[in-house]
Amino acid sequence: MEKKQKKQLAWQVPFLLLLIVGTILIISHQRSMPYQHDEGFIFGTVYHVTYQSDRDLHPGIVAEMQRVDSALSPFNEQSIISHVNRNEPTRLNDMFVRVFTLAEEVSRETDGAFDITVAPMVNAWGFGFKQGRAPSPQAIDSLRAIVGYRKVRLSGGRVVKADPRIMLDCSAIAKGYGSDVVAAYLRRQGVANFMVEIGGEIVSRGISEKRVPWKIGVTKPTDDSLQQNQELQTVLNVTDKAMATSGNYRNFYYKNGRKYAHTIDPKTGRPVQHNILSATVLADNCATADAYATAFMVTGLDGARRILARHPELMAYFIYADAQGRNQVWFSPTLKDKIVK
Repeated sequence: MEKKQKKQLAWQVPFLLLLIVGTILIISHQRSMPYQHDEGFIFGTVYHVTYQSDRDLHPGIVAEMQRVDSALSPFNEQSIISHVNRNEPTRLNDMFVRVFTLAEEVSRETDGAFDITVAPMVNAWGFGFKQGRAPSPQAIDSLRAIVGYRKVRLSGGRVVKADPRIMLDCSAIAKGYGSDVVAAYLRRQGVANFMVEIGGEIVSRGISEKRVPWKIGVTKPTDDSLQQNQELQTVLNVTDKAMATSGNYRNFYYKNGRKYAHTIDPKTGRPVQHNILSATVLADNCATADAYATAFMVTGLDGARRILARHPELMAYFIYADAQGRNQVWFSPTLKDKIVK
């Protein structure tokens, strides 16, 4: 019996030594592996991608974002969504179907607060405010006829519209989805540590260049139309999570002495009178976080909290103005451990 144990030990010791040496070499290689920093312009916004790799993956990252652009960008005249908006025959790809289906799901879960058909209303109010006057009730009513997520559906591999004038705009979900797509590409390339940010919508994994979890700041709302003030309200640990923020607090109006963000309710066609100035959502994927952050700007704090109660997989951080106009904060209890400061 002793002889057998000695034989086993004689075999196990070299194996364990080899395992230890191999582990040390892997850790040493990973520590010495550089972090790449790529940036550029896509979807009408700026992107930043930081990842640990000894290869330049930027061409592949750009190719992935261009695939998303070709499916979902309303500014690309040859994109799938542009063909759909012009009522032209087009083949829907997996990306378009995936985002359309998720948008439909979030619309149902938020009772239409999130709606990819709302763009005509947003454009009308945006132009109206710039001109110093709101759209007329008649104009709003005419737009309500062509806005509503229940007025579009997928059938037989195409988008079916209740009215051919209906336009789709996935801007409130596409940046988040683009971040997901780039993150998936990096994982396929074997990248363990990365942070992808497209227009403020973020996916992270592993650790940062400083060998600590990824920490992302939430900007403090200020009356700053030039967007020069970047003071942080808080910092969150977003490692292995996706995060999106919706906040048009730099575009606001006053009514009865109170400040409201310019967020259009798809149902009424008018600005909401909720006092949320910034909605940050953490989720397992960035497209979902992006869509819900947009929806919560419409539902307001009470509505958002009711939705969050049904979706414990989501975490949210809200900055809102109280009755005296002072900024206040509410966040999901499950988010507490992720607040760094």
